[in-house]
Amino acid sequence: QVQLVESGGGLVQAGGSLRLSCAASTASGGTFTHYGMGWFRAPPGKEREFVAAISRSGANRYYADSVKGRFTISGDGAWKSVYLQMDNLKPEDTALYYCAWRSGGSYYLETSYDYWGQGTQVTVSS
Repeated sequence: QVQLVESGGGLVQAGGSLRLSCAASTASGGTFTHYGMGWFRAPPGKEREFVAAISRSGANRYYADSVKGRFTISGDGAWKSVYLQMDNLKPEDTALYYCAWRSGGSYYLETSYDYWGQGTQVTVSS
C-alpha cells in the first residue's frame, strides 16, 4: 500500500505563488514500482481534472493547457516527494489539489493512477 500526503496549500492573493509537496511512503517497508506521479485538482462544484504529471525518469513533464507556463512539477529523484510550484496564481486555480501515483496508461487520465492523497486546499483571492 502506498500512502501519499500533500501539504503546502493555503490562501493566497491573485498573482501570488504556492509550492505544494507530496510525500510518498509504503506501508510495511514494501517497495512499489510506479511510472510517474501526477497532480490533479477538484475546483468547487466541479469534477476532478488533470493538472500536471512527471515521468518516472523525470525527463518528461505534462501540463494542462490552463497551467502551462505558470506551474512546474518536479520530483526529488528518489521519488519520496513530488512538488508543484504554482506561480501567477489566478482565482480559477482555487481547488482541492491531489497527488497521485501512476501505474500505467495515459498521464492525463485518473484511471492511470492507483494511489491518491487526501488533498490540500488552495484558495486564490481576487
